[in-house]
Amino acid sequence: MTRNHIRFLLNGDEVTLTECGARDMLLDFLRVNRRLTGTKEGCAEGDCGACTVLVGRLHEGVLRYDPVNACIRPLAACDGCHTVTVEALHGADGSGSLHPVQRAMVEAHGTQCGFCTPGIVMALYALWLTNPRPSREEVARALQGNLCRCTGYGPILDAAEAAASAGGQEADALMRRRDEVARALAAMRDGRRVEVAREHDRAILPGSVDDLAAALMEHPDATIVAGATDVGLWVTKHLRDIAPALFIAHLPELRRTDVDGDTLIIGAGVTWDEAEQMVAQHLPEALPYWHRVAGWQVRAAGTVGGNIANGSPIGDSPPLLIALGAEVTLRQGDARRTVPLERYFIAYGKQDRQPGEFVESIRIPLPAPGTRIAAEKISKRPDSDITAVAMGLALTIEDGRIATARIAYGGMAGIPRRAPTVEAALTGAPLAEASFEAAAQAVAQDFTPLSDWRASADYRRLVAGNLIRRFWLSQPEAQREAAE
Repeated sequence: MTRNHIRFLLNGDEVTLTECGARDMLLDFLRVNRRLTGTKEGCAEGDCGACTVLVGRLHEGVLRYDPVNACIRPLAACDGCHTVTVEALHGADGSGSLHPVQRAMVEAHGTQCGFCTPGIVMALYALWLTNPRPSREEVARALQGNLCRCTGYGPILDAAEAAASAGGQEADALMRRRDEVARALAAMRDGRRVEVAREHDRAILPGSVDDLAAALMEHPDATIVAGATDVGLWVTKHLRDIAPALFIAHLPELRRTDVDGDTLIIGAGVTWDEAEQMVAQHLPEALPYWHRVAGWQVRAAGTVGGNIANGSPIGDSPPLLIALGAEVTLRQGDARRTVPLERYFIAYGKQDRQPGEFVESIRIPLPAPGTRIAAEKISKRPDSDITAVAMGLALTIEDGRIATARIAYGGMAGIPRRAPTVEAALTGAPLAEASFEAAAQAVAQDFTPLSDWRASADYRRLVAGNLIRRFWLSQPEAQREAAE
């Protein structure tokens, strides 16, 4: 049961394509094939947001629209989705008048050259649809993935607040068509494997997780593509051949989160945005860190499982998850095995994943009472930037002493890994400034980092120690005084 075409909705039209390669990107299709030139190419790496569109997907029967970067969105991954471009926006009267978000941008003088404006409008449109009364902080977070070189962001923030005050969501064309679109997308879900190609450039969309396991056994060297926030750059920047590519973001079995006793389970296909609610509920101390992972467009497409599976030494999730004692479930055919996350990473570019095996889920032990956790990220820009050094920390405190300590770093070695000497310095020590100072000094015994364009080795060592000191200084003053 194989389907040899992809089909999706584009604004108000249904699109069917029989010729589509794994390296074909949505942005090129929009601009070249459909002449929808409001979607711009700025960086071609998902960083500037000029290409932002909305993508609607059914998740557990609910239609959800997210902003994504069209420049690194594979066209094949649009199967069964609704793509909305800036050309679809208009006023409630349907006569060509401006949408409330567009009108607010004009009246607040939120644009100059206009190149980045369509992408900004689409990000603010996504916010306007999902959060009718955003705070100034929430507006700024929604714009993390959009860059503007001409004007200050103040007028753009003002425009978002003005659009929120204007309201009108119930009259919006996308809101009025939600039920119709949901039915259309549901009808496209036939559970069949999809195989399409452009010459040798082949894309495969398995019909289920079982079919994914079978397809990966058939093609053990295939590239697995989830959110494509990393793989997309392999195509646009490195011009790599990724075929055959197995696309998995559409599989509902991989997009589930659950709590089993004292364990949080996150499917490998769960996006950063989709996982945010569980993080806020069970790991609230990590929420600010979660919000600093890339920008909204990347968090809406990129997956927690993909961030782990690609094995990057500067991936954002591993330091925190290793500190929490997380495990990954790997699947090969019908066989599964569970591996502690810290052992999944073997060496730079090498992970404990066999041919035909894929990350199916992540299991995170929920912190026991008395556990204090922290997650820190250092980067050149505060928002939407790649990590130079990251730290995850989990301490259990008993009777004023540190009973256990788990601390992991990213960016300090060829893999994300724990700091055993730092942990030893803290374990059994009193909850006091001197203990954390000794631990900060111990960082140099655990790591010999490299220098690169993100940071020098000396800087990384200094920062890694300072993050230990920051944890102590971030404790409430009364607790610090009582501990001393």
